[in-house]
Formats: sequence, structure tokens, C-alpha cells
Amino acid sequence: MPLALILTVLGGIQSSFKNISAHGPAQQDSVESVKAFMQVYSVLTSPRCMNCHPSGDVPLQGDNSQLHTMAPQRGTDGKGVYAMKCSNCHQATNAPGVHTPPGNPKWQLPPADMKMIFQGRTPHQLAKQIMDPKTNGHKNREQLIAHADDGLVLTGWNPGEGRTLPPMSHADFKKAWITWITTGGYAPSEK
Repeated sequence: MPLALILTVLGGIQSSFKNISAHGPAQQDSVESVKAFMQVYSVLTSPRCMNCHPSGDVPLQGDNSQLHTMAPQRGTDGKGVYAMKCSNCHQATNAPGVHTPPGNPKWQLPPADMKMIFQGRTPHQLAKQIMDPKTNGHKNREQLIAHADDGLVLTGWNPGEGRTLPPMSHADFKKAWITWITTGGYAPSEK
């Protein structure tokens, strides 16, 4: 057997092992993957997610995703600048009352060097951005799957009084998220 053929076979075997994780081997299925991503997209572009993933450096707020009152800035680490730190108003838990600041001990926007913009992204653009480690916080497939249970992500389903929830339950979102990633992480086509 020629050396080139042996190396090709070994390379194929090695890449097969790379696709195996706690969620099993990746089963490439572009139709199922895109279908799952469109469910994911409906959540990511809802105010509960998009408000902290704006196109600019000022977070959004409310169910209408308006610019945040007092125009706080992202800052290098995503936690605000100078005396306008996110944690000044966003405490460890939701403040009581309607439309008061929602809380989480790690409240912040993505950092300036990895903005993870959801606002204004097409399904194709957002799927590509999320699957690319250069634009997703250097996350691999397993880290992306685990991110569905991140504390700030879960805050979207506990937003405080007076705010709408994402368009599906967290359990359904997580199922669609995992399906999208494990079936290939395909991006819907540009239209």
C-alpha cells in the first residue's frame, strides 16, 4: 500500500475520533442541523439574548431592545467603564419589582475583543460566527454545548418581573442547540 494512501486512511480515522464526545459522534445532517439552528436563532435574537449581544458598545434593554438608559459602555472586559460598571445596578439576583434591573453575579456583555454580536445578524451570519472559534470566545464543540448551561445564558429564562421569556423553554432550546452542533453546526444558506 502506498504511503500516501496509508496517511490518508490514518488521517480519516484520526478525524473520526476528533468528532466523538460525551454527546456521541457528530452525525452530519445539514437539513436537521439547519432546522435546529432556526429554533436556536429565534431565541438568540429575542430580547433576552440580543440585549446583551448588541451591534454597538451600549447594551440594549426592554422587550423592544432600546438603547440602555444612561448609555453604559461595554468596556474592555465587557463589565462597563469607570464608575458605570454593570454590577453597580445589576446585582447577584433580580431586584424585586417590575422592570427593575435583572441580576446575575457575573452580569456583563461579551468583552470588546470578542463581541459576539447577535443584533442584525442573519441566520447564516450568526451560525457562522458561533461555530468559528476566532469569533465565539475560542470555544470548541464541547464548550459550545456546555455554554447552553452558563449562568448568564440561564438568566434569559429568569429575567425578572415584566419581561417576556425567550420563545421556547430552556430545555427545548438546549435540545435544539445540541442537535444543531452535533449534526454538523451547519449555517442556513444566505438568501
